[in-house]
Amino acid sequence: MGKVFRLFISFDLLLFCVLNGLSAAPQRMSRQEYIDKYARIAVQEMIDFHIPASITMAQACLESSDGNSELTRLSNNHFGIKCKSNWTGPTIRHDDDESNECFRKYSSAEESFKDHSSFITSSSRYSFLFALDIRDFRKWAYGLKQAGYATDPGYPAKLIKIIEDFRLYELDQLDWKYVKQPESTHKNFSLFGFLHKKPAEKNQAIASGYLPRQIEKRNKRKAIIAIDGDDYGRIADEFGKKDWQIYQYNDVYAGDVPQKGDPVYLQAKRSKAPRGNDYHVVQKGETLWSVAQWYGVKVQSLRKMNKLGEFQEVKTGEVLSLRKQK
Repeated sequence: MGKVFRLFISFDLLLFCVLNGLSAAPQRMSRQEYIDKYARIAVQEMIDFHIPASITMAQACLESSDGNSELTRLSNNHFGIKCKSNWTGPTIRHDDDESNECFRKYSSAEESFKDHSSFITSSSRYSFLFALDIRDFRKWAYGLKQAGYATDPGYPAKLIKIIEDFRLYELDQLDWKYVKQPESTHKNFSLFGFLHKKPAEKNQAIASGYLPRQIEKRNKRKAIIAIDGDDYGRIADEFGKKDWQIYQYNDVYAGDVPQKGDPVYLQAKRSKAPRGNDYHVVQKGETLWSVAQWYGVKVQSLRKMNKLGEFQEVKTGEVLSLRKQK
């Protein structure tokens, strides 16, 4: 009887350990989740260093196992970059081609992506790549192999497959004529002059499907036009804002969703409409909010100018003052 009791205790203990071990294991990130999380960083690196975002993102997927590798989780190293003799930052030991090799360690994913760009732009063996069309990801993939980035003969094909399977080539479709060039260039790129410090506003962000989303000015405030599937939280994430900021800028609340074609402001709206827009006749289907949003004016300012109560709504045919108090 005692043996049977001990057997059940051992089995329960084993089951407890197994279940707790499984729950403690980190949840694997899917490739799409990884891309969604870091694509914006890859695009910013492309703007800053002229390395195709599709290539950077595909390399990160491959080298980090979509953010799930032990090296990436423990050291934020998304590209498997080893220490090399010129590295003076933090390090971590990890088994790779050989056991206990030295790898670079970063404080954040952003730091890893930036060091990847610096790693490529600071070495003369990669300089020929910058004469290639930035949208030709196939030549870039094979060029990286030619320059010695990886020893795997199938490395270019693996990058190309990731780019094509997940349409990462759409990340590269910025309008480059709007990207400003610097007055002085990096020492390794004096022949090409590709580096620049600040991108044009219309190249600042990525919308759904990784297509460049244009930022426009409405009443001297930055705004975008909502597309299908947008929500304010996602827009906040795309543009590096807090959710509450986007809600506040647009006079909306958590749970509200913009409709396709709605202006969405990335800055606080103004207290009056642009010059030449003194009045507005309310059309069928319009609300005080939609009028305020169209002209880039705070809802509270419209209420004050038109002596409207806190919850009072406008009526079709009503004439609203947009610049002066009635």
